[in-house]
Amino acid sequence: MTVRKGNRLGISIQEHMAINVCPGPIRPIRQISAYFPRLSPTSSFSEPLSPNQLSAGQGAAGGGGSLSAMSSMDTSIEIDSCDSDDNTSLGTLEFDLLYEKATSSLHCTVLRAKGLKPMDFNGLADPYVKLHLLPGACKANKLKTKIVRNTLNPVWNETLTYCGITEEDMYRKTLRVSVCDEDKLTHNEFIGESRVALRRVKPDQTKHFNICLEHPPPLPSPTATSTALRGISCYLREWETEQQRSLEERGRLLLCLQYLPPNGDSELKGEAKERARGGLCVGVKRCAHLAAMDVNGFSDPYVKTYLKPDVQKKSKHKTAVIKKTLNPEFNEEFFYEISFTELATKTLEVTVWDYDLGKSNDFIGGVSFGCHSQGDALQHWIDCLKNKGKKVERWHTLTNELPGSTLQE
Repeated sequence: MTVRKGNRLGISIQEHMAINVCPGPIRPIRQISAYFPRLSPTSSFSEPLSPNQLSAGQGAAGGGGSLSAMSSMDTSIEIDSCDSDDNTSLGTLEFDLLYEKATSSLHCTVLRAKGLKPMDFNGLADPYVKLHLLPGACKANKLKTKIVRNTLNPVWNETLTYCGITEEDMYRKTLRVSVCDEDKLTHNEFIGESRVALRRVKPDQTKHFNICLEHPPPLPSPTATSTALRGISCYLREWETEQQRSLEERGRLLLCLQYLPPNGDSELKGEAKERARGGLCVGVKRCAHLAAMDVNGFSDPYVKTYLKPDVQKKSKHKTAVIKKTLNPEFNEEFFYEISFTELATKTLEVTVWDYDLGKSNDFIGGVSFGCHSQGDALQHWIDCLKNKGKKVERWHTLTNELPGSTLQE
């Protein structure tokens, strides 16, 4: 094609941007849609670009001003951010939450997901769902569903349960629900997540969620002082405080206390005869969310009980060791023959340990019960003494220090 001197070739702006190669510094291109601008909703789609706009774009070819020519049309052209990966649809997730106050358990029923982002070469994914209670970095806080192969619309209908969730946890903790793609050859890939404040769930009422998956929230530096980051900095300081608080928690213990008054039956024998004289029955039910003490990410826990002061050192009882778990079930009972008057001067100390072969065992956490206790432990002790003959069962948070106690292995 021959073009006469002085005449300009009338081409579209798209063609111009594709063929225009101008010397100079290379500028980063954020997304491909910058080459193919769209009309904004406020402009008329029926009005074509004027020849003056086309000629302006062609005249800037020699001076590297193609980007400035496009910037002159920013009133009628907008860059659609939906072309970027940050705003690509990740899919939706449907699940139910139920908190049972009587059993201190949180049930999450993962139902289904729709329209997940393809992660494999075949345009599909192998999705599964992970649950994580925040704050807290304990491996016992993480649960996950089965894997559904080769689908973008998986159906699980699977219920995952957290035990030992108190009302305080429901007020201050957040449930992170994330969807991942399983990959056998490389590491698993993250698809999207959503976070639900547990305070939104009312006790003994099932709450249904149908949410859009999102990218993980950014974590800018808490020291940033700009106006845009000031609110996020306040949130991060609060988050760090919660993280430090969560490090003090070493797990949960479900304990049952019962004081048996003497019944005067002298015909009984063995253990029944001892209980007939009256005393304290300590039932060690189970533990949950214990801190991992071994390199494999688990522990080998067992529980010990003492009734102090123990001058004769005969009050020690110990459960069996449960191997490689952070949520052990013991279901063992220990009995202390003691009068009600004497029991009021005693302190029950319950500690959880990690068994190590060939070296000293590791202390995980403990809780003490007595007149000098505080919080839930004191209330549990008082309820036990008030309700003679009745079993009083309650969850307790393990701490890494017991006030006024010398830990004994």
